[in-house]
Parts: sequence; C-alpha cells; structure tokens
Amino acid sequence: MATTTINQPTGTRIDYTTLLDQRTKMLILVGVLLSLFLSSLDQTIVSTALPRIVADLHGIELLAWVSTSYLLVSTTMVPIYGKLSDIYGRKIILLFGIAVFLFASVLCGLSQSMLQLVIFRGIQGLGAAALTSTAFAIPADLFVPAERARYMGLFGAAFGLASVIGPFAGGLLTDLISWHWVFYVNLPVGLVAMVFILLKMPKLDSGVRSPIDFFGAFTLVVAVVPLLLALTFDKNQHAWTSPLILGLLALSVVGLVLFIVAEKRAVAPILPLHLFHNRTYTLVNIIGVAVGATLFAAIFFLSLYLVNVLGVSATEAGTTLIPLTLSLVFGSVVSSAIVQRLGRYKGAIIVGLMIMVAALFWLTTIQIDSSIWLIRVQMIALGFGLGPSLPMLNLAIQNAVSREYVGTAVASRQFFQQIGQVLGSAVFGAVLTVTLTNSLAANLAPIQAKLPPAMAAQFDPALLRNGTAGGEGSTGEALNPVARITTAIEERFATQRTLLTQALGSADPTAIQVLQADPQTTPELRALLEALPGMPAEMRSQTLAQVLQNLDTAEATALHEGQQLGQEVDLAIKHAFTDSIANIYRYAIVLAVVALILAFFIPALPLRRTSEPAHPTVSEI
Repeated sequence: MATTTINQPTGTRIDYTTLLDQRTKMLILVGVLLSLFLSSLDQTIVSTALPRIVADLHGIELLAWVSTSYLLVSTTMVPIYGKLSDIYGRKIILLFGIAVFLFASVLCGLSQSMLQLVIFRGIQGLGAAALTSTAFAIPADLFVPAERARYMGLFGAAFGLASVIGPFAGGLLTDLISWHWVFYVNLPVGLVAMVFILLKMPKLDSGVRSPIDFFGAFTLVVAVVPLLLALTFDKNQHAWTSPLILGLLALSVVGLVLFIVAEKRAVAPILPLHLFHNRTYTLVNIIGVAVGATLFAAIFFLSLYLVNVLGVSATEAGTTLIPLTLSLVFGSVVSSAIVQRLGRYKGAIIVGLMIMVAALFWLTTIQIDSSIWLIRVQMIALGFGLGPSLPMLNLAIQNAVSREYVGTAVASRQFFQQIGQVLGSAVFGAVLTVTLTNSLAANLAPIQAKLPPAMAAQFDPALLRNGTAGGEGSTGEALNPVARITTAIEERFATQRTLLTQALGSADPTAIQVLQADPQTTPELRALLEALPGMPAEMRSQTLAQVLQNLDTAEATALHEGQQLGQEVDLAIKHAFTDSIANIYRYAIVLAVVALILAFFIPALPLRRTSEPAHPTVSEI
C-alpha cells in the first residue's frame, strides 16, 4: 500500500510568540498593516483613474485586462508564496513582494501604451500576492491563537480604510496632478513599510527546511491560469462553447490532475493534500469560495442597479459602498474583541453569516423607486455580516493547523476566496445576461411596436443589457430613453424644417427631390411640391409659413408622444434591471445559506494558548 510521507522539521523551531516583546510585535504589526494597506489601496485607487488613462493611452479594448492581468497573477501566486513563506520565513517574502510591487508601480506610472500598462499590472500582481498571503499569516507568528483574535480586526480596518480613501485619492491625484501619480503614490507608503520590516521584523522562520516543489508550482499555474482566462474572457466574443473556452477549460483540468499527482509525490508540496483531512481547513476553504462569490454578487451587481435604475453617477455609486466598508470594519473590530474575551470563534462566524443571509434577503426586495438611503442601510447590514465572518474564518484556519503550515493554510483560504470571486463573476454574469436579455425583450416588445423601425432598433435588448450608453470605458452615465427619443424627434423635424425651407422658399431641386423620395412625406405635401415650378414667390412664402406652422404643431405632438414612449421604455428597462439583479441576490442567498450550514460543522476548537495544536492535525497513511 502506498504511503504519503510528511516532511518533518529538520531544525530548531523558533517560537516568536514568546521570544519577542510586545513593543517589537506592535512595530512589526504596523509594517505588516502598511503593506496590506498598500496592496488594498492600489486595488481601489486605480479604478478611479481608468477613464483618464484610456483617454491618454487609448486602447480601450485592453481596458478590462488592466484588472484581469493583476488578478490572474496574484491569484495564481498566492498559494506559492504561502508555502515559500513557511519555508524561508515571512520577512524575505514580504520584502520581496513590496520591492516587486513598488518597482511595478513605477513602471505602471511610466507606461506609454495600454499594452505596457497591462504587462506592468501583471508584475504588480506578482508583488501583491506576496503582500497579502504573507501579511495575513504573520499574526500567527507573533501571537498565540488566544491573543490573536484582538488583532484580526485591524486587518479588516486596513482594508476598509483603503477602500474609503482609494477612490477619493485616485480622483484627487488624477484631477490635480495626473493619472501617473495613482501609481507613484505607492512609493512613500511602501518605503515606510519596508523600513519597519527591515529594522524590526525578524526572519519569522519556522525552522523547517524543505525542497521547493517546482513541479507542483508549474502544474498549479497550468491549472489556475487557463481556468481564470476561461472565466474572465468576454462571452460576447468567446461563447462558453467556443473552441477557445473549451480548450482552456480542458487544459485547466489536465493541469489540476497533474497538480494532484505532483502534490501526492512531493516531499514538501505547495498545497499539502493531507490538510484537507482537517475538517476546519476544508470547511473554511469551501466557505471561502461561497463567500467570495456572494461578496462579488453583492457589490458588483449593486453598482449596476444604482447606475441603471436609480440613475446615480458611477462616482456616487462608488460612495454608496462606503457604508458597507465602514460597517465591515466596525463588525470586524467588535467581533474580534468579543472572540478575544470569550476564546471562541465559531459563534462569531455563524452570527456573521446569518446576518449576511438576512441582508441578502433584504436586497431581494429592491424596487425601481427604492431610495439611495435605503440601499446604504442595506449595505451597512451586509457589512455587519461580513465583518465578523471574514477575519474569524482566517483565525479558525490558523488555529486548526500546526505552525509549519500556517502560511500555506492562510494563503489557500485567500486563494479559494479569490477563485470564488472569479467564479461568481462568470456564473452570476452569465445568469444576469440571460435573465436581463429575456426580461428586456418581454418588457420592450409592445413599446417597440409603436416606434419607427430605425428608432426601435436603438432599443435592442442585446445592447441595452450593457446598461450604460457608452459601454466599457464610457462615463458611466445611465441610459436616458426619453432624451434619446426626443433628440431623435427634434433632429428629424429640424431636418424636415431645413428641407421645406429650401424647397418652398427657394425651390431648391435637391431639397424637392429628397422630400419626394421620403416615404413619410404626406400626399398633400407631394402635391404641393409638384405644383412648385409654377407657383409665384409670394405664394411660396405664404405656403412655407403655413407648412412650418403645421410642422411645429406636429413636432409638439410628436415630442409629447415621444416623451410618453420614452418613459415607458425607461420603466421597462428599470424593471428589467431590478428584477434581474434581485434574482441574482436570490441565487447568492443559496450560496450564503450553504456557507452558513457548513459553518455549523466547523469544530468548536478553543483558541490555543501555545503555538502548537494540542493534538496532531492529520494522520497520513
């Protein structure tokens, strides 16, 4: 019978929880929080500058890849960095991540084309993965689990602060200086973090020396990158059944099989499969996938609702998410203090997930006339649910594994949560596309029948499902059907007025020919045009005045009817978006309920007062 051998520590383990004094620990924590703030800030500050970047560098077709390249690299590298930090210590990995991140930030600021920016953002993701995967593991090196809870809320606070500051700082720097500075601003923050880490942080080395699992790292890349590409490619250009998407998914499956084989044979695997025998580890990672997908649905699709239904600007839609961030930070800090006092984390996770389920159910009640303040209150409720659950899931997985696997365990939790976000983007996006297109077609069909064919074509459901008038890279203003219809009417009547003035006022043969060729020209006007050659100038002038007066009356009637039709179209679109997005939240509730049910099965382990678990976490045969 085949056996799996777990690499045993070959050196003396250093217990930093007892070796370092409290002051040193807090200084290290400041540097770590700064590095996490740096990574979180970059994710929020860049989005505000994207319209200006596109205007300067052009290449709007690559706009989505500014974020996608970052996501691809960072998600893939998270588990690899987690394992490397377990082997070589957190300090060197964290410093490497900061150095790469700052170097890539300079390159991004110097970009002369969108292609360069996409490449440099990928390099930024390479550094960011080291920052986030290592930062969340360091509290496990500094504090025993029983003391660790009180500090977990600080990590949520760092992320929340970056989420609030980022959009405003990005807009301010872009408007007052240039978009280049949304990248250069990383330098002072990163350098301060490096100083704290260089001067105060020890190696945080577990003492374990293991060979690097190069083949496991390679097969992980082969498994993850094609999957992320298949999920993130625009399905309007590459359908799910297209050869490209199917080929990428097949390559991902092959990579996954090879990765599992590699990890079974590796002496020190990137992602030790025996950890999945640990119930806490497995459940927390599955919950992470569900929470990641739910979090994406709650935030991303809410922005679509705010812009296309409530008619707020993209900037105002972003500020509506601030209450969610603030309540998340508050919930994180308060729950951390409670868990620190009680020494139990399972209750906080369950209560947080219950609040999240209730908040999602509340979001299914959105209407086309819901107030922006009601939405903000709903976001506060959702934040109170996410606040306790996210940091406590991290604490649970740290508490359940032995010290040499902490970096790997924390990185895998982050990895699975990011995979959940990408899966949520793809699956919920596909559901929204189908339901929204069908709802728009059903709502608009009776209205389109009342419009001229050319104008009806402007309200094609396949185009309207994009929501904004300009699509990707637009200003983000909501579509205004009333303005579109009335503008079209005014332009048509202005053209008619010009042609009639030329035809009747000066007997212009070109204008006469255009009017006669127009199928909408009335029989009376056709007869009048045929009689023009023999008509005296004074009579033509009188006739023109009468025709223009009738035209003004017809225009007023058409504008009135157009406004009514525009309002009907507007309501039809708003109802379609509202119903479709509410439907997405119903699906998200299912995932949240699954996460809640799984949380009940997480072992209620007391927070340890030593760095090692009381009993072995796995037994491999």
